[in-house]
Amino acid sequence: MTQPADRTNHLKTTGIFRRKPIEADEDSGLERSVGLWQLTAIGLGAIIGAGIFALAGPVAKTTAGPAVTVSFLIAGVASACAALSYAEFGGLIPRAGSAYTYGYAVLGESVGWFIGWDLLLEYTAIVAVVAIGVSQYIDFLLTAVGLNLPSWMLGAPGTGHGHHVDLFAVLLCLLVAWLLNRGIRTGAKVETWLVFVKIAIVIAVVVVGAFYVSSDNLRPYFPYGISGAASGAAIVFFAVFGYDAMSTAAEESKEAERNLPKAIVYSLAIAMVLYVLAATVLTGMVDYRNLSATAAFSAAFESVGLSGFSKVVAVGAIVGIFTVLFSFTMGAARVWYAISRDGLLPSWFAKTNEHHSPSRPTWIVGVVSAGIAGFVEIGDAAELTNIGILLAFVVVSAAVIVLRYRSPDLARTFRTPFMPITPLVGIGFSLWLITKLQEATWIRFAVWFLIGVLIYALYGYRHSKLGHGQVVQTDDG
Repeated sequence: MTQPADRTNHLKTTGIFRRKPIEADEDSGLERSVGLWQLTAIGLGAIIGAGIFALAGPVAKTTAGPAVTVSFLIAGVASACAALSYAEFGGLIPRAGSAYTYGYAVLGESVGWFIGWDLLLEYTAIVAVVAIGVSQYIDFLLTAVGLNLPSWMLGAPGTGHGHHVDLFAVLLCLLVAWLLNRGIRTGAKVETWLVFVKIAIVIAVVVVGAFYVSSDNLRPYFPYGISGAASGAAIVFFAVFGYDAMSTAAEESKEAERNLPKAIVYSLAIAMVLYVLAATVLTGMVDYRNLSATAAFSAAFESVGLSGFSKVVAVGAIVGIFTVLFSFTMGAARVWYAISRDGLLPSWFAKTNEHHSPSRPTWIVGVVSAGIAGFVEIGDAAELTNIGILLAFVVVSAAVIVLRYRSPDLARTFRTPFMPITPLVGIGFSLWLITKLQEATWIRFAVWFLIGVLIYALYGYRHSKLGHGQVVQTDDG
């Protein structure tokens, strides 16, 4: 519930822990035009991509063996615990911003700000990493058909002889920004068709590859032990989030209270089934010790004499990874839009164009990610991605527990099962993965965090619409 701004309530928190209302804003400039299956496609677009096409082979080869399927299952179960928390909030607070908005509404403004600030970095870095991955597949295919491009445009400085810029990666980031600025209706339609193509190719990989599976390749199933499968889960966790980016489109979803929770659950469930089947086929076709560290699926089909089909798989990888670009560029822009609309960043960023798209954040994310993708090595860019997502999972899982006990009677279209065990498992697994991150990641995160502290102290706290009474603080007990 909310109450008039000129009344006070001692139960309300003040200062950096003031909370925004749970009810949706009435003056959103975004367009509600995305249905259930388009939402699900956006989620699948973010989840299925680099994970299956780039991670399954290397993890099986060096960490888990055929038990990479177990790695995906462990990571999937842990991610599902957070996903169920997102689903409850998606139905309860169907607003742009995802973890930023949930944290702001339940744990307070400062928590919401720092999660939102962190997600801006993480989502933008993910876009850059994925763009580099797509660029590499494009170069692979062009080389396969005899087209050799100038070395200056094939990678960031230091990635190879004569490399100066990864031109394909730069153009991909800008292309996605342009597409999103055509409006969520147009972008979602393109995304839906690309996801359909991607899933069709993954299914074809499973069906065709099943004829070449040898049980001998699946023994021993745990060559690196149970601990190897667990370590593999920490690596492939990168492959099983993405629904959080989809939840940023809540205000552009039709019947969001019902459709958003369903789309979150559906997208993760479909992705996990495809992951397990594809990983089983991959390790069944080729002995895990002989798997290629790059383009593992294409190499596997090449090894059994299906060179033509291997190129089809490579095209599928390009399409599949491209859809990730769409989902996370959209996610970053919507988080930025939500923060600016609340006054924590200048409202200039919260303006929408004639297509009801927050064009300014979208173009900035596109340009910045293009700069990272074009001139930074993929390993350095990848280190920026996981910490923010994991912290967001912790915040959302904690917030769903707090709100369930603080306000048990709020109308919820979806309820996280086995409360509070489910979100606690999500918190525990996320914290465990955070401890596995490298020191360099923590240093970069600390620098970004300190910049966020300064911006919030000097601008956000002073210009917050909630702080100025333009938004009535939540009064949910």
